[in-house]
Amino acid sequence: MSSFAPESGGQRATSSDKYAKYDKQDAEFFPDIGKIAFRSNAGPTETLVFKHYNPTEVVMGRSMEEWLRFSVCFWHTFRGTGADPFGFPTLIRPWDDGTNSMENAKRRLRAAFEFFSKLGIKYWTFHDRDIAPERETLEETNKDLDEITDLALELQKATGVKLLWATSNLFANPRYMNGAASNPDAHIFAYAGAQVKKCLEVAKKLGAENFVFWGGREGYHTLLNTDILAEQNHLASFFKMAAAYKKKIGFTGTLLIEPKPKEPAKHQYDYDAMTVIAFLKHYGLEKEYKLNIEPNHTTLAGHGYEHDIVMASVFGMLGSIDSNTGSPDLGWDTDQFPMDIKNATLVMKTVIEQGGIQPGGLNFDCKVRRESTDLKDMYIAHIGAMDTFARGLKNASKLIQDGLLKNLVKERYSSYTAGIGKKIEDGTATLEDLEQYILEKGNPHAVSGQQEHCESILNFYI
Repeated sequence: MSSFAPESGGQRATSSDKYAKYDKQDAEFFPDIGKIAFRSNAGPTETLVFKHYNPTEVVMGRSMEEWLRFSVCFWHTFRGTGADPFGFPTLIRPWDDGTNSMENAKRRLRAAFEFFSKLGIKYWTFHDRDIAPERETLEETNKDLDEITDLALELQKATGVKLLWATSNLFANPRYMNGAASNPDAHIFAYAGAQVKKCLEVAKKLGAENFVFWGGREGYHTLLNTDILAEQNHLASFFKMAAAYKKKIGFTGTLLIEPKPKEPAKHQYDYDAMTVIAFLKHYGLEKEYKLNIEPNHTTLAGHGYEHDIVMASVFGMLGSIDSNTGSPDLGWDTDQFPMDIKNATLVMKTVIEQGGIQPGGLNFDCKVRRESTDLKDMYIAHIGAMDTFARGLKNASKLIQDGLLKNLVKERYSSYTAGIGKKIEDGTATLEDLEQYILEKGNPHAVSGQQEHCESILNFYI
């Protein structure tokens, strides 16, 4: 998940009369776009149809829709304006009057559910401050959040779209400039806790299948004024409180932590998958939380695209995936739609091998480019990404079923299936045993890792 802050700079001031047509319950926000169809024979310029994603197609015993639990994120798709540090908003949506009124919030929400329905997507995600404005007091803010989630619940029931996960925005408000749960001020820590308490209640109300924590400012800019042990202890206390309250209210969703190495903080405590796993195990929280992996964050940490997904999965900690990509040549989070078939194949290989991603999903934590200003671009971006993962799923299924890479890996580690290797594997070997083995067997011989052979095999399936 990427940082989101309501952007008002550069938005136009308008009268509410201009948006009256959208305040009708039967208003259509995308009148020129119908239900997105599947047409496998569509040509290269036909980008408003699915060419590969067929939700009912069965792959390895499950439908594509079951394997690929796609989700649209509300913050990028319906709150993103295209603004950046060097320019004003470029994505001016016809239903959005640029105000923090509840009428505007409700229009956005109705537009979003029309988008979900026409796209044929079954899940959505949001931050608490995406869907309802923040007011002067917590009481006023919570009142508006209750009102907007009443509408969200109605729209979910009407469309069948479900909430994959909710999360609290604990980074955009100036109060969180020094973090939320790791903030040196206990008053701010308390406010963050109160905000998460309400958001957990909202998640339960809307039937969320997960709840995500992204520590956008849980880190430091300089060690000169930072007690890192105190901050991580406080962070752990916060997570313990959240897990306890989840149980208290009977929320059954999975709690997820999303790693990111930097930006906006110089160094963030949830640097990568292994850092978060170590943190959870150190504080005894590994049974309460799993991980939500965003590959764009993984590459920012200096790892390969699929690294954190695989790492979280092998330790049984992969809960969900924010399916996006970035530009490896840049040093910041770009949140682009995933269009690389090889990357998608490697991700889906891991998902299949762990038996699926449920109750998590493939959440498109992505934003159309600042220059992609047409409403149809919102659809084209999601369609292209969904097709990419559909191809990745089919590639991965063939790769797994043929078993070539699996057999190569099995052979490479075969020395651990008997003799001294089996004793090492079982944890019964001693250093004396290893010395005796070398004295008897002599020096080992190098065995090729066959990297290029493996890469060539993978390319055959792409």
